[in-house]
Amino acid sequence: MKRITLTICSATLLLLSCNNSADDKTKTETASADTTSKMADAKTETAAPPMDEAAMMKAWQDFAAPGAMHKWMEKTNGIWVCDSVSQWMAPGAPPTKVKATNIQSSAMGGRYVTGKYISSMMGQPHEGMSTMGYDNAKKMFVSTWIDNMGSGIVHMSGTYDEGTKTLNLKGHQTDAVTGKDSDMREEMKMIDDNTYSMSLYGAGPDGKEMKFIEGTFKKKK
Repeated sequence: MKRITLTICSATLLLLSCNNSADDKTKTETASADTTSKMADAKTETAAPPMDEAAMMKAWQDFAAPGAMHKWMEKTNGIWVCDSVSQWMAPGAPPTKVKATNIQSSAMGGRYVTGKYISSMMGQPHEGMSTMGYDNAKKMFVSTWIDNMGSGIVHMSGTYDEGTKTLNLKGHQTDAVTGKDSDMREEMKMIDDNTYSMSLYGAGPDGKEMKFIEGTFKKKK
C-alpha cells in the first residue's frame, strides 16, 4: 500500500512538474513573442520613412550650393597685414608683439576659403594654414587649422552674429602635455570691409581660459 501510495505521489509530482514546465515554457514563449512584437513596433515607430530619389538629389544639391554665408566668407579674401599682433604665453604676463600676414582666397567654387598665415612666435618662424567653410546642412561655420608649431589639427565650428558682425567659433586642439583635447575659441569681428580683429582663447596652465592671441588686420590694397 505504501509502495502504491508512493508511486501515486511520485506520478502526481511528476505530472505537476511537467505541467509547471509546460506552463513555464508557454509563459516564456508568450513573453518572448510579446518582446519581439514590442521591439518590432518600436522599430516601426522610430524608423525614418525612406526618401525618394528626387528628394535625396535635392538635399545633396542644397548641401553643395554656395549661399549667403559663402558670399560673406568671400569678404575675407585678400592680403591682410597686422603690424602688432599680441601673444600671451601665461596669464598676467606682458604680451609679445609680432607682425603677421594672412593671405586668404576662395576654393572649390566659393564653397571654402583657405588661408596662409605668416608670422613669428617665441622667436621662431610661425606658419599656418586654415580652411573655413559653411556647412549648409548643419547651418554653421566649420574651420580647421594646422601650423608648424604642432602636429595636430585644430577643429572649430560656430555661427556668425550679424548684430555684432562677429564670427564666433569653438573647438579644440591637442594638449601636447596630456595628449588630450583642450578647449579653445576664436572671435573674428569684421569692423569694415577692409578691417577685421581676431582674438584666440584657450586653456591656460591653471586650466582656466586665457587670451592667447589678439590683433587687428588691415586689407592690403
